[in-house]
This record gives sequence, C-alpha cells and structure tokens, in this order.
Amino acid sequence: MAAVAWTAVVLTAQALALGAANEKVEKQASEQQAAAASTPKRVIVVSLEDRKLALVEDGQVKKVYSVAVGKPSTPSPVGTFSIERRVANPTYHHNGKTVLPGPGNPVGTRWMGLSKQGYGIHGTNEPKSIGKAASHGCIRMSQADLEEFYELVAVGDTVELVGERDQETAQLFGDGQNPAAAAQPIQTAQAAPAVGQVQAQAPTPETRNNQKANPAASAIATLVAAL
Repeated sequence: MAAVAWTAVVLTAQALALGAANEKVEKQASEQQAAAASTPKRVIVVSLEDRKLALVEDGQVKKVYSVAVGKPSTPSPVGTFSIERRVANPTYHHNGKTVLPGPGNPVGTRWMGLSKQGYGIHGTNEPKSIGKAASHGCIRMSQADLEEFYELVAVGDTVELVGERDQETAQLFGDGQNPAAAAQPIQTAQAAPAVGQVQAQAPTPETRNNQKANPAASAIATLVAAL
C-alpha cells in the first residue's frame, strides 16, 4: 500500500514538473513572438549609379546617405544580400597585411559584413572618396554617417545593391539630386529573393519609354526587397 502511495506521489510530482516546463516553453515562445512583432522590418537599398544608400524601415525612408561604391575595375556586386555580422573598431586583414583599429584603418571604425563573402559596408581612411566610384567593391561611408548607421541596423537586415537606376531608386533618391522625403511610404509588390541570390534590377527600354511618357505613373515605384 505504501509503495502504491509513493508511486502516486512520484507521478504527481512528474506531472507538475512537466506542466511547469510546458508553461515555461509557452512563455518563451510568446515572448519571442512579441519581440519579433515589435522589431521593425528594415531593408537597405544602395544605388550604385546614384552612389546613395537608403535605410527603409517599415516601408518608410528613414535615412539617406552618400556612399562610395566599387570602381569599374573592382565593381560592387549587384543583388539581394543581408548583413551577416557587425564589428566595431575592426582589425583589417588583406594579403598578409594587418592594420589595427585607428585613423589609418582602411575600413574605418565599423564593419558590416554582407552575405556576399568579402564585401561589406564600412568606413574609410579616404573621406574624399565618398560619393565616387572608388572602392574595391565594398560600400564606404563617412565616419559620422557610418557610426550612426551602424546603430540603426542589425544582423539579418536585407541589403539591396541596385546596379542601374530604376523605378525603385527613382522613388528613393528622386532625380539624383533630391532624395525622397523621409515620410514618403514605400510600397512593396513582391518578396525578396533568397539571401545571397544575385538578381540584377535593370529597367528595360520599354520601361524607360513609359517613364518618359507618364512621369506621374513612374513615380509610383515598388520596392524590390521584401519587408
């Protein structure tokens, strides 16, 4: 009789422990879902032709920066990527050369590595290169812009590198001189390709003709990256 009672006690204790474990798992899942829902959806659009970078958050342009892009002999890649890692005060390694953090570091004070190996968004020790096609393929920013931008993005954010001006970059950056207003909503029409997939977004001659014929319609561009 005592053995039966003891068994009942053990089973009850196990049931209570299992129930508590299930409650903990459910609570963690709920907290993760809440965190995901509160996290803004960001996409970074870089127009290589305009040499501009736009940070789009929840469908709106939050910031626009001037950047340096790859020069013709070492062009920046075109396609859809993501930020894979963020490093403050990075150490530079290239062809057996190592440069410690400091004013002479070629990548500046911040590094955001992309899912395209060897490429990233970073600073520069050549500030006069900003706004030009001057890099080895990476996207360069001035130090002040870089450090501000670094705090606004996270690992996993989508990065669109657009090779030629199209409807998307026309909406984001205007005519190349006046960027889109920060409050201007950006509409999306399709999901982004898988991370690391390269996909050119060049407009066709027919699209350019339609834009000239109907500038009002061409202003309603769709953002290629998924939000």
